[in-house]
Amino acid sequence: MTGFIIRRLLYSIPILLGTTFLLFLIFNVVPGDPALQIAGRHASAESLATIRSELGLDQPWYTQYFMMLKQYLQLDFGRSYAYKTKIIDMISDGAGASLSLLLPPFLISIFLSLGLGIFVAINRGRWNDRAAVAFSVGGQSISLLVYILAGQYFLAYKWGWFPISGYDTSWSGRWEYLVLPSIIYVVLSLAPQMRFYRTVILDELYQDYVRTARSKGLGTGPIMFRHVLKNALIPIITDVVISIPFLILGALLLESYFSIPGLGDIIVRAIANNDRPVLMSMTVFGTMAYIVFNVISDILYALADPRVEVR
Repeated sequence: MTGFIIRRLLYSIPILLGTTFLLFLIFNVVPGDPALQIAGRHASAESLATIRSELGLDQPWYTQYFMMLKQYLQLDFGRSYAYKTKIIDMISDGAGASLSLLLPPFLISIFLSLGLGIFVAINRGRWNDRAAVAFSVGGQSISLLVYILAGQYFLAYKWGWFPISGYDTSWSGRWEYLVLPSIIYVVLSLAPQMRFYRTVILDELYQDYVRTARSKGLGTGPIMFRHVLKNALIPIITDVVISIPFLILGALLLESYFSIPGLGDIIVRAIANNDRPVLMSMTVFGTMAYIVFNVISDILYALADPRVEVR
């Protein structure tokens, strides 16, 4: 297992290098002068030349690329062009807000959708199963923006149950602002996840070992929780673990519309301000998160199913 983890991490190095190189090329092709963006339109030529020298923009492209790699290896993502603050500080500040917003509803949606998926799979073909499938299709057909606007209008503005938007940085004060976006996240996630888990459970219910267990007199509960759910862990692990980087990066629309200063809001503001260092840093950060959690998912495969060989 240790050798497998080391190999997977070594394999991730070319992926990271390729990602950073493509990003470097893309952001160097994008029109606009970073020095002019930092100094302003009325800056003198001397000021622009000084800024270009400080940022290394007067160096050849390959020198700039290796300077960028060196910074990233030192966890120094530079400074934001728009706010002049260190990007690593922006990430650390925004990560707390994003995880506070997304982690609780993420866990709730997993357990709730898994329980509903098991229930409707057991009752396949009945009215509750058909109703659940219709709910899943309908829920997936509605945009996140519709959920946000409807929740803000009815639950917050019309009925006054929750604040429309805002955020409190204190640990005890932030939760009243996070309840409404958390509810929206759970409702949005429930439809696709329940349908996915239903399909996974149904695939296992028609296997030969289930018929054998039933012929031996085992009930639905023992069959489901001792055998079916255990054998369905591989796709469930994949779905859960690969979703975790979204929690780290934040939910862009939720954080933007509810004025929550998380990582998603940082990305939205960086796009609006053409803040290239922030956009590059967040993209690289997301790539690293996906690589790490892919390795974690492979390890969990081997732990969940002894038939999976780690090679």
